Amino acid sequence: MKHVKQILALLVFGISLGSCGGGAAKQPATAQGFAEIEQELKNEFGDKAYYTELTIIYNESIGNSVSTTVTDDPESMKMGQWTYSMERWNQTSEITLEVPEGTKAADFMFQLGEKIGLKKLGALVEKSKEQLKADKAIDNPRFEMAFIKYPKNGDIEAAEYIVKLQPENGGTSFTFNYQLDGSFIEMDY
Repeated sequence: MKHVKQILALLVFGISLGSCGGGAAKQPATAQGFAEIEQELKNEFGDKAYYTELTIIYNESIGNSVSTTVTDDPESMKMGQWTYSMERWNQTSEITLEVPEGTKAADFMFQLGEKIGLKKLGALVEKSKEQLKADKAIDNPRFEMAFIKYPKNGDIEAAEYIVKLQPENGGTSFTFNYQLDGSFIEMDY
């Protein structure tokens, strides 16, 4: 009986731990929610992973999905394309990079950390929603997609955060572009 109680206690503890974060698919499009998604990426690929593409898409029926191209060894010139959906990671393909002679592959990639981070991207989603409410009188704008637009030439200063929102019941999408420091560039629709 003692063992049954211990097993039940561990089971309850495990369930409560699993329900705390809710997984990346259930995270809201906020600074904190996207920080949780970044942690999911770091858990899967490591703190030192290098990315060339990273996109978060929201679908009402399945929640958030994440698409990324990532490597932990940029000089190997090999990257994997991965998709996170319904609480699972799946590798969809492998890519071999070609870079100009005399350059390093890492020069064309970014890491999540000080300069680029999903917490900042999530905060910009929140900011975009407020701007859309104020400028276009659209109540309850819905998060559609956000991504890091990293230039093919590797110039980190030209990298941008992109946020796409739409009215709650669908319709025209509004795209917001921001510099890495969060400065607004433009809204397009």
